[in-house]
Amino acid sequence: MKDASADAIALLRRSTGGSEATIERWRGAEPALATDFATDRRLFGEFWRLSNEVLASLPAKPQRSAEQAKAATFVLERARAARRAFLDAHVGELYAGLTHNLARFMRVEELVYAAANICPGLTPTRAEVEIDRNLLQRDKDGREIDQGLFLAAVLGHEQSGRHLCHAMLLPRSDVSEQLGQLAAEGRLDIGPMTLQRRGKAIHLIMNNARYLNAEDQTTIDAMETAVDIATLDPGAQIAVLRGCAVEHPKYAGKRILGSGINLTHLYRGAIPYLWYMQRELGFVHKFYRGVARPDMLPDDVHGTGIEKLWVAGVETFAIGGHCQILLTMDYVIAGRDAYMTLPARKEGIIPGASNMRLPRFVGDRIARQAIQYGRRLDCDTPEGRMICDEIVEASDMDAAIDRVVEGLTSSGAVGAIGNRQAFRVSEEPLDIFRGYCAVYAREQAYCHFSPALIHNLEMYWDAQNRKG
Repeated sequence: MKDASADAIALLRRSTGGSEATIERWRGAEPALATDFATDRRLFGEFWRLSNEVLASLPAKPQRSAEQAKAATFVLERARAARRAFLDAHVGELYAGLTHNLARFMRVEELVYAAANICPGLTPTRAEVEIDRNLLQRDKDGREIDQGLFLAAVLGHEQSGRHLCHAMLLPRSDVSEQLGQLAAEGRLDIGPMTLQRRGKAIHLIMNNARYLNAEDQTTIDAMETAVDIATLDPGAQIAVLRGCAVEHPKYAGKRILGSGINLTHLYRGAIPYLWYMQRELGFVHKFYRGVARPDMLPDDVHGTGIEKLWVAGVETFAIGGHCQILLTMDYVIAGRDAYMTLPARKEGIIPGASNMRLPRFVGDRIARQAIQYGRRLDCDTPEGRMICDEIVEASDMDAAIDRVVEGLTSSGAVGAIGNRQAFRVSEEPLDIFRGYCAVYAREQAYCHFSPALIHNLEMYWDAQNRKG
Protein backbone atom coordinates (compact mmCIF):
# COMPACT_ATOMS: atom_id res chain seq x y z
CA MET A 1 0.00 0.00 0.00
CA LYS A 2 2.65 2.38 -1.21
CA ASP A 3 0.47 5.47 -1.54
CA ALA A 4 -1.13 5.11 1.88
CA SER A 5 0.09 7.81 4.23
CA ALA A 6 1.75 6.90 7.49
CA ASP A 7 -0.90 8.96 9.26
CA ALA A 8 -3.70 6.84 7.79
CA ILE A 9 -2.04 3.60 8.83
CA ALA A 10 -1.38 4.97 12.31
CA LEU A 11 -5.03 5.98 12.54
CA LEU A 12 -6.06 2.47 11.54
CA ARG A 13 -3.81 0.89 14.17
CA ARG A 14 -5.24 3.11 16.91
CA SER A 15 -8.83 2.58 15.82
CA THR A 16 -9.07 -1.15 15.30
CA GLY A 17 -7.47 -2.41 18.43
CA GLY A 18 -6.75 -5.39 16.29
CA SER A 19 -3.67 -7.39 15.54
CA GLU A 20 -0.69 -5.54 14.10
CA ALA A 21 -0.08 -8.64 12.00
CA THR A 22 -3.57 -8.43 10.45
CA ILE A 23 -3.06 -4.82 9.41
CA GLU A 24 0.35 -5.62 7.94
CA ARG A 25 -1.05 -8.59 5.99
CA TRP A 26 -3.79 -6.29 4.66
CA ARG A 27 -1.27 -3.62 3.64
CA GLY A 28 0.89 -6.15 1.84
CA ALA A 29 -1.99 -7.92 0.09
CA GLU A 30 -3.15 -5.03 -2.08
CA PRO A 31 -2.38 -6.02 -5.69
CA ALA A 32 -0.18 -3.55 -7.52
CA LEU A 33 -1.25 -4.23 -11.13
CA ALA A 34 -3.88 -6.33 -12.79
CA THR A 35 -2.61 -9.42 -14.63
CA ASP A 36 -4.67 -12.39 -15.87
CA PHE A 37 -8.20 -13.05 -14.64
CA ALA A 38 -7.51 -16.23 -12.67
CA THR A 39 -4.53 -14.75 -10.83
CA ASP A 40 -6.30 -11.48 -10.11
CA ARG A 41 -9.42 -13.21 -8.84
CA ARG A 42 -7.24 -14.92 -6.25
CA LEU A 43 -5.04 -11.94 -5.33
CA PHE A 44 -7.76 -9.30 -5.25
CA GLY A 45 -10.08 -11.72 -3.47
CA GLU A 46 -7.56 -12.17 -0.68
CA PHE A 47 -7.17 -8.40 -0.34
CA TRP A 48 -10.96 -7.94 -0.08
CA ARG A 49 -11.16 -10.76 2.49
CA LEU A 50 -8.53 -9.06 4.62
CA SER A 51 -10.28 -5.71 4.17
CA ASN A 52 -13.43 -7.24 5.67
CA GLU A 53 -11.36 -8.71 8.49
CA VAL A 54 -9.93 -5.29 9.36
CA LEU A 55 -13.39 -3.70 9.20
CA ALA A 56 -14.76 -6.40 11.46
CA SER A 57 -12.26 -5.35 14.11
CA LEU A 58 -13.97 -1.96 14.31
CA PRO A 59 -17.20 -1.35 16.23
CA ALA A 60 -20.46 -1.32 14.27
CA LYS A 61 -21.02 1.99 12.47
CA PRO A 62 -23.38 3.59 15.07
CA GLN A 63 -20.86 2.94 17.85
CA ARG A 64 -17.74 4.27 16.09
CA SER A 65 -15.86 7.30 17.31
CA ALA A 66 -14.94 9.97 14.79
CA GLU A 67 -11.45 8.48 14.51
CA GLN A 68 -12.83 4.97 14.01
CA ALA A 69 -15.22 6.26 11.32
CA LYS A 70 -12.25 7.73 9.43
CA ALA A 71 -10.40 4.44 9.71
CA ALA A 72 -13.39 2.53 8.32
CA THR A 73 -13.66 4.96 5.42
CA PHE A 74 -9.97 4.49 4.67
CA VAL A 75 -10.32 0.71 4.46
CA LEU A 76 -13.51 0.88 2.40
CA GLU A 77 -11.97 3.31 -0.08
CA ARG A 78 -8.87 1.13 -0.54
CA ALA A 79 -11.01 -1.92 -1.18
CA ARG A 80 -13.18 -0.03 -3.68
CA ALA A 81 -10.18 1.32 -5.53
CA ALA A 82 -9.07 -2.29 -5.96
CA ARG A 83 -12.51 -3.28 -7.24
CA ARG A 84 -12.41 -0.52 -9.84
CA ALA A 85 -8.96 -1.67 -10.99
CA PHE A 86 -10.11 -5.28 -11.21
CA LEU A 87 -13.23 -4.38 -13.17
CA ASP A 88 -11.35 -2.09 -15.54
CA ALA A 89 -9.19 -5.05 -16.49
CA HIS A 90 -11.67 -7.93 -16.43
CA VAL A 91 -15.33 -6.89 -16.63
CA GLY A 92 -15.83 -8.25 -20.16
CA GLU A 93 -14.35 -11.64 -19.29
CA LEU A 94 -16.23 -11.77 -16.00
CA TYR A 95 -19.58 -10.96 -17.62
CA ALA A 96 -18.99 -13.50 -20.38
CA GLY A 97 -18.33 -16.14 -17.74
CA LEU A 98 -21.46 -15.23 -15.78
CA THR A 99 -23.67 -15.39 -18.87
CA HIS A 100 -22.08 -18.40 -20.62
CA ASN A 101 -20.65 -16.17 -23.35
CA LEU A 102 -23.85 -14.10 -23.53
CA ALA A 103 -26.02 -17.20 -24.07
CA ARG A 104 -27.81 -16.67 -20.74
CA PHE A 105 -29.79 -13.62 -19.66
CA MET A 106 -29.45 -12.51 -16.04
CA ARG A 107 -31.31 -9.66 -14.40
CA VAL A 108 -29.43 -7.25 -12.14
CA GLU A 109 -31.00 -8.82 -9.04
CA GLU A 110 -29.37 -12.13 -9.93
CA LEU A 111 -26.22 -10.87 -11.63
CA VAL A 112 -24.70 -9.04 -8.65
CA TYR A 113 -24.91 -12.13 -6.46
CA ALA A 114 -23.59 -14.42 -9.18
CA ALA A 115 -20.57 -12.11 -9.39
CA ALA A 116 -20.07 -12.47 -5.63
CA ASN A 117 -19.93 -16.26 -6.05
CA ILE A 118 -17.41 -16.21 -8.90
CA CYS A 119 -15.24 -13.42 -7.47
CA PRO A 120 -15.57 -13.43 -3.66
CA GLY A 121 -15.31 -9.92 -2.29
CA LEU A 122 -16.09 -8.12 -5.55
CA THR A 123 -19.73 -7.61 -4.56
CA PRO A 124 -21.50 -8.45 -1.29
CA THR A 125 -23.19 -11.82 -0.88
CA ARG A 126 -26.90 -12.16 -0.17
CA ALA A 127 -26.07 -12.99 3.43
CA GLU A 128 -24.00 -9.82 3.81
CA VAL A 129 -26.77 -7.65 2.36
CA GLU A 130 -29.30 -9.41 4.57
CA ILE A 131 -27.30 -8.42 7.66
CA ASP A 132 -27.90 -4.77 6.74
CA ARG A 133 -31.53 -5.18 5.74
CA ASN A 134 -33.03 -4.21 9.10
CA LEU A 135 -30.66 -1.34 9.80
CA LEU A 136 -31.59 2.30 9.40
CA GLN A 137 -30.04 3.77 6.28
CA ARG A 138 -27.65 5.91 8.33
CA ASP A 139 -26.33 2.83 10.16
CA LYS A 140 -25.21 0.94 7.05
CA ASP A 141 -21.61 0.78 5.87
CA GLY A 142 -22.73 0.85 2.23
CA ARG A 143 -21.75 -2.66 1.16
CA GLU A 144 -24.13 -2.26 -1.79
CA ILE A 145 -21.98 0.52 -3.25
CA ASP A 146 -19.86 -2.34 -4.58
CA GLN A 147 -22.89 -3.57 -6.53
CA GLY A 148 -23.04 -0.13 -8.10
CA LEU A 149 -19.36 -0.21 -9.08
CA PHE A 150 -19.88 -3.61 -10.67
CA LEU A 151 -23.02 -2.63 -12.61
CA ALA A 152 -21.39 0.62 -13.75
CA ALA A 153 -18.50 -1.38 -15.20
CA VAL A 154 -20.84 -3.85 -16.92
CA LEU A 155 -23.00 -1.10 -18.43
CA GLY A 156 -19.90 0.85 -19.47
CA HIS A 157 -18.64 -2.16 -21.44
CA GLU A 158 -20.44 -2.01 -24.80
CA GLN A 159 -21.10 -5.70 -25.42
CA SER A 160 -21.84 -6.59 -21.79
CA GLY A 161 -23.91 -3.46 -21.21
CA ARG A 162 -26.12 -4.02 -24.25
CA HIS A 163 -26.67 -7.62 -23.20
CA LEU A 164 -27.66 -6.57 -19.68
CA CYS A 165 -30.11 -3.97 -21.06
CA HIS A 166 -31.57 -6.73 -23.24
CA ALA A 167 -31.96 -9.02 -20.23
CA MET A 168 -33.80 -6.35 -18.26
CA LEU A 169 -36.21 -5.66 -21.14
CA LEU A 170 -37.37 -9.28 -21.38
CA PRO A 171 -40.79 -10.02 -19.84
CA ARG A 172 -40.74 -11.35 -16.30
CA SER A 173 -41.21 -15.07 -15.82
CA ASP A 174 -44.58 -14.70 -14.05
CA VAL A 175 -46.40 -13.02 -16.94
CA SER A 176 -47.83 -15.84 -19.11
CA GLU A 177 -50.31 -17.25 -16.60
CA GLN A 178 -51.57 -13.80 -15.64
CA LEU A 179 -52.14 -12.84 -19.26
CA GLY A 180 -54.55 -15.78 -19.46
CA GLN A 181 -56.39 -14.58 -16.37
CA LEU A 182 -56.69 -11.07 -17.82
CA ALA A 183 -58.06 -12.47 -21.07
CA ALA A 184 -60.70 -14.47 -19.19
CA GLU A 185 -61.82 -11.81 -16.72
CA GLY A 186 -60.86 -8.47 -18.29
CA ARG A 187 -59.32 -7.44 -14.98
CA LEU A 188 -56.28 -8.43 -12.95
CA ASP A 189 -55.17 -7.45 -9.45
CA ILE A 190 -51.44 -7.68 -8.75
CA GLY A 191 -51.10 -6.42 -5.21
CA PRO A 192 -50.46 -2.68 -5.49
CA MET A 193 -51.31 -2.64 -9.22
CA THR A 194 -54.61 -3.23 -11.02
CA LEU A 195 -55.05 -3.91 -14.73
CA GLN A 196 -58.43 -3.40 -16.36
CA ARG A 197 -59.54 -3.38 -19.98
CA ARG A 198 -61.65 -0.44 -21.07
CA GLY A 199 -62.58 -0.35 -24.73
CA LYS A 200 -59.45 -0.44 -26.86
CA ALA A 201 -57.20 0.30 -23.89
CA ILE A 202 -55.68 -1.54 -20.97
CA HIS A 203 -55.56 0.64 -17.85
CA LEU A 204 -52.76 0.20 -15.30
CA ILE A 205 -53.82 1.71 -11.98
CA MET A 206 -51.30 2.19 -9.16
CA ASN A 207 -52.87 1.30 -5.81
CA ASN A 208 -50.49 2.24 -3.00
CA ALA A 209 -53.06 4.59 -1.53
CA ARG A 210 -51.69 4.69 2.01
CA TYR A 211 -48.46 6.27 0.73
CA LEU A 212 -49.99 8.55 -1.94
CA ASN A 213 -49.10 5.92 -4.56
CA ALA A 214 -45.40 6.12 -3.69
CA GLU A 215 -42.98 3.52 -5.02
CA ASP A 216 -40.94 1.26 -2.78
CA GLN A 217 -39.70 -2.30 -2.44
CA THR A 218 -43.30 -3.56 -2.03
CA THR A 219 -44.38 -2.16 -5.43
CA ILE A 220 -41.47 -2.66 -7.81
CA ASP A 221 -42.00 -6.29 -8.86
CA ALA A 222 -45.74 -5.81 -9.29
CA MET A 223 -45.21 -2.66 -11.33
CA GLU A 224 -42.89 -4.34 -13.80
CA THR A 225 -45.17 -7.36 -14.12
CA ALA A 226 -48.11 -5.03 -14.76
CA VAL A 227 -46.18 -3.12 -17.44
CA ASP A 228 -45.25 -6.43 -19.11
CA ILE A 229 -48.85 -7.62 -19.11
CA ALA A 230 -50.19 -4.32 -20.40
CA THR A 231 -47.60 -4.28 -23.17
CA LEU A 232 -48.17 -7.90 -24.19
CA ASP A 233 -51.97 -7.93 -23.86
CA PRO A 234 -53.31 -8.79 -27.35
CA GLY A 235 -56.77 -7.57 -26.42
CA ALA A 236 -55.79 -3.90 -26.13
CA GLN A 237 -54.28 -1.48 -28.64
CA ILE A 238 -53.08 1.15 -26.20
CA ALA A 239 -52.08 1.39 -22.52
CA VAL A 240 -53.12 3.99 -19.95
CA LEU A 241 -51.35 4.79 -16.67
CA ARG A 242 -53.18 6.36 -13.72
CA GLY A 243 -53.13 6.45 -9.94
CA CYS A 244 -55.96 5.46 -7.64
CA ALA A 245 -57.84 7.65 -5.17
CA VAL A 246 -55.86 7.90 -1.93
CA GLU A 247 -56.61 7.71 1.79
CA HIS A 248 -54.66 10.70 3.13
CA PRO A 249 -57.04 13.21 4.81
CA LYS A 250 -55.55 16.10 2.84
CA TYR A 251 -56.35 14.40 -0.48
CA ALA A 252 -59.20 12.07 0.52
CA GLY A 253 -61.12 10.89 -2.53
CA LYS A 254 -58.67 12.45 -4.99
CA ARG A 255 -56.81 10.43 -7.55
CA ILE A 256 -53.05 11.00 -7.48
CA LEU A 257 -50.61 9.81 -10.10
CA GLY A 258 -47.90 9.36 -7.49
CA SER A 259 -45.54 10.85 -4.92
CA GLY A 260 -42.28 9.26 -6.08
CA ILE A 261 -40.03 7.15 -3.88
CA ASN A 262 -41.31 6.29 -0.40
CA LEU A 263 -39.04 8.58 1.61
CA THR A 264 -39.98 7.05 4.96
CA HIS A 265 -38.93 3.62 3.71
CA LEU A 266 -35.77 5.13 2.26
CA TYR A 267 -34.82 6.68 5.60
CA ARG A 268 -35.50 3.43 7.42
CA GLY A 269 -33.23 1.44 5.15
CA ALA A 270 -36.06 -0.51 3.53
CA ILE A 271 -35.14 0.36 -0.05
CA PRO A 272 -32.03 -1.47 -1.30
CA TYR A 273 -29.66 0.01 -3.84
CA LEU A 274 -30.73 -2.54 -6.46
CA TRP A 275 -34.21 -0.99 -6.36
CA TYR A 276 -32.95 1.95 -8.43
CA MET A 277 -31.33 -0.23 -11.07
CA GLN A 278 -34.21 -2.68 -11.29
CA ARG A 279 -36.57 0.27 -11.74
CA GLU A 280 -34.58 2.22 -14.35
CA LEU A 281 -33.47 -0.75 -16.44
CA GLY A 282 -36.78 -2.52 -15.91
CA PHE A 283 -40.28 -1.06 -16.04
CA VAL A 284 -39.32 2.57 -16.71
CA HIS A 285 -37.23 1.47 -19.69
CA LYS A 286 -40.08 -0.79 -20.83
CA PHE A 287 -42.47 2.17 -20.85
CA TYR A 288 -40.05 3.86 -23.21
CA ARG A 289 -38.68 1.04 -25.37
CA GLY A 290 -41.17 -1.81 -25.02
CA VAL A 291 -40.62 -5.46 -24.14
CA ALA A 292 -37.77 -7.34 -25.80
CA ARG A 293 -37.80 -10.72 -27.48
CA PRO A 294 -35.01 -13.15 -26.54
CA ASP A 295 -33.61 -13.11 -30.08
CA MET A 296 -34.07 -9.40 -30.72
CA LEU A 297 -33.38 -6.19 -28.84
CA PRO A 298 -35.85 -3.30 -29.26
CA ASP A 299 -34.64 -0.88 -31.94
CA ASP A 300 -32.49 -3.58 -33.55
CA VAL A 301 -32.05 -2.86 -37.27
CA HIS A 302 -33.33 -6.36 -38.03
CA GLY A 303 -36.61 -6.04 -36.18
CA THR A 304 -38.23 -4.79 -33.04
CA GLY A 305 -39.63 -5.76 -29.68
CA ILE A 306 -43.25 -5.53 -28.56
CA GLU A 307 -44.66 -2.18 -27.52
CA LYS A 308 -47.75 -0.03 -27.15
CA LEU A 309 -48.40 3.67 -27.01
CA TRP A 310 -48.73 4.84 -23.41
CA VAL A 311 -51.08 7.58 -22.20
CA ALA A 312 -50.73 8.99 -18.67
CA GLY A 313 -53.34 10.81 -16.65
CA VAL A 314 -51.77 13.28 -14.19
CA GLU A 315 -54.15 14.00 -11.35
CA THR A 316 -53.22 16.18 -8.36
CA PHE A 317 -49.46 15.71 -8.75
CA ALA A 318 -46.62 13.68 -10.22
CA ILE A 319 -43.67 13.94 -7.84
CA GLY A 320 -40.18 12.52 -8.25
CA GLY A 321 -40.27 9.10 -9.88
CA HIS A 322 -43.77 9.70 -11.23
CA CYS A 323 -42.60 12.84 -12.97
CA GLN A 324 -39.72 10.75 -14.37
CA ILE A 325 -42.26 8.29 -15.79
CA LEU A 326 -44.06 11.07 -17.67
CA LEU A 327 -40.90 11.59 -19.74
CA THR A 328 -41.41 8.09 -21.22
CA MET A 329 -45.08 8.55 -22.10
CA ASP A 330 -46.44 9.15 -25.60
CA TYR A 331 -49.30 11.40 -24.50
CA VAL A 332 -49.87 13.12 -21.16
CA ILE A 333 -53.22 14.49 -20.02
CA ALA A 334 -53.11 16.60 -16.86
CA GLY A 335 -55.70 18.07 -14.57
CA ARG A 336 -55.75 21.84 -14.54
CA ASP A 337 -54.80 21.89 -10.85
CA ALA A 338 -52.01 19.29 -11.13
CA TYR A 339 -48.28 19.90 -10.81
CA MET A 340 -44.95 18.11 -11.27
CA THR A 341 -41.73 18.23 -9.26
CA LEU A 342 -38.37 16.46 -9.23
CA PRO A 343 -37.17 17.12 -5.67
CA ALA A 344 -33.79 15.44 -6.16
CA ARG A 345 -31.96 18.21 -4.29
CA LYS A 346 -34.07 17.70 -1.19
CA GLU A 347 -33.65 13.92 -1.37
CA GLY A 348 -29.97 13.79 -2.24
CA ILE A 349 -30.38 11.26 -5.06
CA ILE A 350 -30.32 11.27 -8.86
CA PRO A 351 -33.83 11.35 -10.41
CA GLY A 352 -33.46 8.30 -12.66
CA ALA A 353 -32.95 9.19 -16.31
CA SER A 354 -34.48 12.66 -15.93
CA ASN A 355 -31.10 14.38 -16.29
CA MET A 356 -30.91 12.86 -19.77
CA ARG A 357 -34.59 13.17 -20.80
CA LEU A 358 -35.99 16.31 -19.21
CA PRO A 359 -33.86 18.76 -21.25
CA ARG A 360 -35.47 17.38 -24.42
CA PHE A 361 -38.82 18.62 -23.11
CA VAL A 362 -38.14 21.90 -21.34
CA GLY A 363 -34.59 22.82 -22.29
CA ASP A 364 -31.40 22.71 -20.28
CA ARG A 365 -32.00 25.71 -18.00
CA ILE A 366 -35.46 24.71 -16.78
CA ALA A 367 -34.32 21.09 -16.42
CA ARG A 368 -31.44 22.15 -14.18
CA GLN A 369 -33.74 24.39 -12.16
CA ALA A 370 -36.20 21.53 -11.65
CA ILE A 371 -33.57 18.94 -10.71
CA GLN A 372 -30.98 21.00 -8.87
CA TYR A 373 -33.07 23.80 -7.38
CA GLY A 374 -36.48 22.17 -6.84
CA ARG A 375 -38.46 24.25 -9.33
CA ARG A 376 -42.13 23.21 -9.39
CA LEU A 377 -43.76 22.84 -12.80
CA ASP A 378 -47.49 23.49 -12.73
CA CYS A 379 -49.09 21.53 -15.53
CA ASP A 380 -51.23 24.43 -16.76
CA THR A 381 -48.30 26.75 -17.49
CA PRO A 382 -46.15 27.24 -20.58
CA GLU A 383 -43.39 25.16 -18.98
CA GLY A 384 -45.80 22.46 -17.80
CA ARG A 385 -47.31 22.18 -21.26
CA MET A 386 -43.89 21.25 -22.60
CA ILE A 387 -44.41 17.92 -20.80
CA CYS A 388 -48.21 17.70 -20.76
CA ASP A 389 -49.98 17.45 -24.11
CA GLU A 390 -53.42 18.40 -22.88
CA ILE A 391 -54.90 20.17 -19.85
CA VAL A 392 -58.44 19.33 -18.70
CA GLU A 393 -60.63 19.92 -15.69
CA ALA A 394 -60.03 17.20 -13.12
CA SER A 395 -63.65 16.08 -13.42
CA ASP A 396 -63.22 15.55 -17.17
CA MET A 397 -60.22 13.18 -16.97
CA ASP A 398 -62.12 9.95 -17.71
CA ALA A 399 -63.76 11.40 -20.81
CA ALA A 400 -60.51 12.97 -21.98
CA ILE A 401 -58.65 9.65 -21.71
CA ASP A 402 -61.36 7.84 -23.67
CA ARG A 403 -61.27 10.52 -26.36
CA VAL A 404 -57.47 10.41 -26.67
CA VAL A 405 -57.46 6.60 -26.82
CA GLU A 406 -60.01 6.71 -29.62
CA GLY A 407 -58.03 9.34 -31.48
CA LEU A 408 -54.74 7.47 -31.21
CA THR A 409 -56.23 4.17 -32.35
CA SER A 410 -58.67 5.34 -35.04
CA SER A 411 -56.08 4.87 -37.79
CA GLY A 412 -54.60 1.71 -36.30
CA ALA A 413 -51.66 1.31 -33.95
CA VAL A 414 -49.03 0.16 -36.47
CA GLY A 415 -48.19 3.58 -37.87
CA ALA A 416 -48.20 5.10 -34.39
CA ILE A 417 -45.72 2.49 -33.12
CA GLY A 418 -43.49 3.05 -36.14
CA ASN A 419 -43.40 6.77 -35.48
CA ARG A 420 -42.72 6.13 -31.80
CA GLN A 421 -39.72 4.01 -32.70
CA ALA A 422 -38.45 6.57 -35.19
CA PHE A 423 -38.51 9.33 -32.58
CA ARG A 424 -36.75 7.09 -30.08
CA VAL A 425 -33.95 5.92 -32.36
CA SER A 426 -32.98 9.51 -33.08
CA GLU A 427 -33.53 10.91 -29.57
CA GLU A 428 -32.19 8.20 -27.29
CA PRO A 429 -30.39 5.28 -28.97
CA LEU A 430 -29.81 2.30 -26.73
CA ASP A 431 -26.09 3.03 -26.37
CA ILE A 432 -26.84 6.55 -25.14
CA PHE A 433 -29.14 5.07 -22.52
CA ARG A 434 -26.57 2.41 -21.62
CA GLY A 435 -23.81 4.98 -21.14
CA TYR A 436 -26.05 7.16 -19.00
CA CYS A 437 -26.99 4.20 -16.82
CA ALA A 438 -23.31 3.32 -16.33
CA VAL A 439 -22.79 6.71 -14.69
CA TYR A 440 -26.13 6.49 -12.88
CA ALA A 441 -25.27 3.05 -11.43
CA ARG A 442 -22.11 4.34 -9.82
CA GLU A 443 -23.26 7.78 -8.67
CA GLN A 444 -26.63 6.65 -7.33
CA ALA A 445 -24.85 4.02 -5.23
CA TYR A 446 -22.77 6.71 -3.53
CA CYS A 447 -25.80 9.01 -3.16
CA HIS A 448 -27.86 6.23 -1.59
CA PHE A 449 -25.36 5.83 1.25
CA SER A 450 -24.31 9.46 1.59
CA PRO A 451 -24.66 11.25 4.95
CA ALA A 452 -26.18 14.09 2.93
CA LEU A 453 -29.16 11.89 2.06
CA ILE A 454 -29.91 11.32 5.75
CA HIS A 455 -29.48 15.03 6.50
CA ASN A 456 -31.82 15.99 3.65
CA LEU A 457 -34.51 13.52 4.70
CA GLU A 458 -34.40 14.76 8.27
CA MET A 459 -34.39 18.44 7.28
CA TYR A 460 -36.99 18.41 4.49
CA TRP A 461 -39.08 15.34 5.32
CA ASP A 462 -38.86 15.07 9.13
CA ALA A 463 -38.17 11.42 8.36
CA GLN A 464 -37.04 10.48 11.88
CA ASN A 465 -40.52 11.29 13.25
CA ARG A 466 -42.69 9.71 10.56
CA LYS A 467 -44.47 6.43 11.04
CA GLY A 468 -44.07 3.60 8.51
